Amino acid sequence: MQPGNVMIALTALLIGLAFGFVLQRGRYCMNTAFRDVIFINDLTLFRAYIFALIIAMIGANFLEDMHWLGGDAYGPFTLARQVFAPVANIVGGYIFGLGIVLAGGCGSGVLYRVGEGLTSAVVAVLGFGLGIITTTKGVLRPVYEFLRSYKVTMTAPDGSTIYGISLPDLFGGGHLAKWIIIAVFTVVAGIFVIKGKPFEKSAAKGYKWSITGALIGILVVVAWWASGVYGGMPRGISFTGPLSEAFLAVIQRNSGSGYPMFDFFGLKITWSAIYILMVPLGAFLSSRALKEFKLKVPTAAELMTVFGGSLMMGFGAATAGG
Repeated sequence: MQPGNVMIALTALLIGLAFGFVLQRGRYCMNTAFRDVIFINDLTLFRAYIFALIIAMIGANFLEDMHWLGGDAYGPFTLARQVFAPVANIVGGYIFGLGIVLAGGCGSGVLYRVGEGLTSAVVAVLGFGLGIITTTKGVLRPVYEFLRSYKVTMTAPDGSTIYGISLPDLFGGGHLAKWIIIAVFTVVAGIFVIKGKPFEKSAAKGYKWSITGALIGILVVVAWWASGVYGGMPRGISFTGPLSEAFLAVIQRNSGSGYPMFDFFGLKITWSAIYILMVPLGAFLSSRALKEFKLKVPTAAELMTVFGGSLMMGFGAATAGG
């Protein structure tokens, strides 16, 4: 590995390990968070998600405004707002939802459960990665491009076209509109979080929901900073793109993406691909410390269901945009 790549690898390794550790300690999975709200009226993990969202939203936008996300010859980096493709968002999101039910977890859930020794989670991660690659680079690419072709844009006050529409853009754009929206969301969401009594002690093993949410939010902000300053482009924490890049790096020794790549022991790989590979290891360290690691092998029928669901997850996540 080239000497100049040491900090790139180190920051990705540490953030991936920390994120996997926190996910396992907090039993954090978006599938569980939304499922518990619907089926057992339990808002615990959903509150953790909202708390993390508040911290991530404030922290990431603060980094952007302070120009602390790194930069290049063209100027400081900014947060990337995705193109608004409603057809792809709805269809992909729906199929992803079906997939996570069959696979038994979302992107974060299956990754940290690999670290707990769950064989079905390993199958889910493999299917998830295969589904993403098949959708974005394989036989399903025409379907992917067709669904993503329906984009909504708007015209900015200066006459330019906005492709990645954000809420502040609907109110004229600018820093003031952005921070007013963030403030309103923080107050409303903060009331919801406080109703969950975040400062009460918990007798359960692992992290209380409020600690989990706070740590995830902080790690998201740190990841935005580290990926921008050291990884060549601010990307934060995600699963879809990084997982496909990790798969491609192992299969063809090149992540094959448009994101900045560097040499990592002979592999051409992105910052995000290294981070994603470390998440199961971080979860493994946590589960071992809690004496919760145990190899679990489900039936062949269950593995087939998980694999089919994870393929759907891959298609849905790639189509929806993450």
